[in-house]
Amino acid sequence: MRIALYHNLPSGGAKRALQEFVKRLTPRHQVDVFTLGSANHDFADVRPFATHHHIYPFQPSKLFESPFGRLNQLVRLADLRRLRKLTRRISQDIAQGGYDVVFVHPCQFEKAPSLLTDLQHMPTVYYCQEPLREQYETPPPRPYDDSSSSRRMLLNRLDPLPKWYAATVRRIDRQNTRAARLILVNSRFMQQSVGQIYDVAPQVCYLGVDTDWFQPLPPAGVEALAGKPFLFSVGSLTPMKGFDFLIEAVGQMPAANRPPLVIASNFQNPPERAYLEALAAEHGVELRLEGNVTEEKLRSLYNQAMITVYSPIREPFGLVPIESMACGTPVVSVREGGTQETILHEQTGLLVERDPAQFAQAIQRLWADREMVVEYGRAGRQHILQNWTWDRAVDTLEGYFGEMVNRQLTINN
Repeated sequence: MRIALYHNLPSGGAKRALQEFVKRLTPRHQVDVFTLGSANHDFADVRPFATHHHIYPFQPSKLFESPFGRLNQLVRLADLRRLRKLTRRISQDIAQGGYDVVFVHPCQFEKAPSLLTDLQHMPTVYYCQEPLREQYETPPPRPYDDSSSSRRMLLNRLDPLPKWYAATVRRIDRQNTRAARLILVNSRFMQQSVGQIYDVAPQVCYLGVDTDWFQPLPPAGVEALAGKPFLFSVGSLTPMKGFDFLIEAVGQMPAANRPPLVIASNFQNPPERAYLEALAAEHGVELRLEGNVTEEKLRSLYNQAMITVYSPIREPFGLVPIESMACGTPVVSVREGGTQETILHEQTGLLVERDPAQFAQAIQRLWADREMVVEYGRAGRQHILQNWTWDRAVDTLEGYFGEMVNRQLTINN
């Protein structure tokens, strides 16, 4: 099968998932990647695995600084027009390639890329990791965010540019999403969410974990890494990742038995980092923030941790729990979003309501019972091997590709 794959992804879970898809598709298919210069190519690099890799020059324009920041919406709108012109060219190149399937991943500027609209005559499969959440969800408030100040609110009401830009992005994303021949999502939670927002009927194609890489380290390796027992979490330092909740929950544990909290992140918003550090000091939580974490370091931290704790807000899927379980480390998570589909409550971890006191009690329950930690860890590893491998995920994906090819043959005949 000849597959054209398009993406414009930054670093993060979506890019790591993309790498795993490409890595496992190329031994059996031709996979040509079409992408932009603005994508993060070094993180979870797909170039070693793609059959061909095409990078089209594009970078967002430089934004104005205060006091001219409100003009940035015009800059972003101009960038969208430049991007639209470029995606037409990319669409033409893909169309001329005569591919069997066009596998489309999100764009960090448009969300659903415009080539979905351009290539409606071809079998397009859009992997929608999540909807345009910033347009449909309100992030939790932060003291460093002055958007709620009376002066800022007045300016926002008078300034038409933010609303114009937001409406433009919503329209582009919705139009392009609905143009896809097939929409895939990463969880049943996302199936419902994407279906309601865009009035479409997406299908579930779960993600997976590399069980050859994310695995329990040999005893000697673990001993070499061992230090003070700690709790571990992973994610970008942004409000939607819910690290403030984790700090508040850990802060409610008895001071004498309060474990340190280590957070690994490849993106750190400086104001959010400062906010979390101040919050940790206020609650008496020993916090360590690890930046620019390599895959080797990430695997080591999963193995060193006593428990992985996870509390993002309505997380679409969540690679963190399955990576942790693959390493034999149990997970305590909020009972919401995609985590409910991967963690087996009281078998591989604990699912708790978003309440700091309840979350603290769940951590304490595991922390005080090392036999339960080991038992949940072993069960988690087996659960992942049986249900959450990337090979299983790619088999499902290939099934959808086959359906699209057969459907296109029927149309052509």
